[in-house]
Amino acid sequence: MNFGEYNTSGVYDELCESTGLPREGAETVYNYFNSLSLDELRARQKNLEVSMMNMGITFNVYSEEGGIERIIPIDIIPRIIRAKEWEHLEKGLKQRIFALNEFLKDIYSEQKILKDKIMPSETIFSSKGFLKECMHVKPLKDIYIHITGTDLIRNAQGEFVILEDNLRCPSGVSYMLQGRELSKQGLAKLISKAKVKSISDYPEKLFQALKYISGKAEPTIAVLTPGIYNSAYYEHSYLAQQMGVELVDYRDLIVENDFLKLRTTKGLKTVDVLYRRLDDFFIDPIHFNPMSLIGIPHLFNVYKKGNIGLANALGTGVADDKVVYAYVPKIIKYYLGEEPILDNVETYLCEDPKSRDYVLKNIEHLVVKEANEAGGYGMLIGPKASREEHELFKQKILQNPRNYIAQPTISLSTSPCFIDGTIEPRHVDLRPYILYGEDIHVTPGGLTRVALKKGSLVVNSSQGGGSKDTWVLNK
Repeated sequence: MNFGEYNTSGVYDELCESTGLPREGAETVYNYFNSLSLDELRARQKNLEVSMMNMGITFNVYSEEGGIERIIPIDIIPRIIRAKEWEHLEKGLKQRIFALNEFLKDIYSEQKILKDKIMPSETIFSSKGFLKECMHVKPLKDIYIHITGTDLIRNAQGEFVILEDNLRCPSGVSYMLQGRELSKQGLAKLISKAKVKSISDYPEKLFQALKYISGKAEPTIAVLTPGIYNSAYYEHSYLAQQMGVELVDYRDLIVENDFLKLRTTKGLKTVDVLYRRLDDFFIDPIHFNPMSLIGIPHLFNVYKKGNIGLANALGTGVADDKVVYAYVPKIIKYYLGEEPILDNVETYLCEDPKSRDYVLKNIEHLVVKEANEAGGYGMLIGPKASREEHELFKQKILQNPRNYIAQPTISLSTSPCFIDGTIEPRHVDLRPYILYGEDIHVTPGGLTRVALKKGSLVVNSSQGGGSKDTWVLNK
């Protein structure tokens, strides 16, 4: 009885009710793991980790000396999402992505949302992600956000809410795909018995979305990587391989006569679509950051003339801004005339004097985030921080209030994990992946990130988090 002493501690658990019994629909998975011996669980967990290392599924930790290459810790017990829950999530994510794309089209053209005072103009113009150079530059097919990874958590009521949007260069999808392949090695029969939705068509769906941008029957598509030292280089090479397209860096590309060309053994070849894993500011040293050594000079000219599809489009970072995030419910209502299907987490904007005063007085109870940071950096978790850290962040907020938001400390839902020979709850979030091509497709699953330290709410791999496979059930 591996779940005999499993204690949810009053927090919403993905697999178990507060009684310790399985949630409706999750009995098959619960019973399976409850019946395995601890020795069998240990052996399977070990095999999982060895397979992950053998497959080369790694990331780099630059905060450590020498940029250590590591596997992302992975847990053997999958995270379960039931069919009705997924149906609701899917509808909400499609609504959100469509509205955000409409927002980006507007912000880089007529800016009606600003003229109608739905949100302050200064919020946009002061955003690090807003590129004035992209004004009136239309991406192919009018699509800005071809690939999105949206982070969700469950609140205390067990409802999914949006934590943040990742629209520039969302990462982690390779860990989702490989996590499922690893699950199949040891749990194939359970996957079939539990009727788990497949995610294996993601590379083909991604390829079709990229192909759609070009409008060509046989376009040349390439994945642009910053290089082998980038923390997500494994993912760049994996996705290029899975799609059967070229993996390139700046040395492979040159602009000629306002077209992007790929150097090949047979001469130069025109590139139609570039899936870029490079931030805006590094992509063209002529137009953006002259210090960039990894960009392609004059690529922006190719883009402006409509001779290249970039996924995601330049300038999408303005919708990644955590201050803009607070306005997404209004954005949905403005462009679609609908109420949001998925709620945001309650958010305090420190640029607003009243909200700032509240944050400064209650900082020990709040999570404070920098507007443009990611990966768990630039963040204060008030209840876990020291008084000195509280005072430091207060000063940061006062010095640059536009750069900070705050949110209540939400105790993320938990999911069972095999930790040191026992099954224990650990906090998790969820990053589903959404593709926008001819239509909007949400892959049924996502990357479940796990805070492996007991009681921790930090799930980011760069901060010591792990992952687990995400199973969306068919019924």
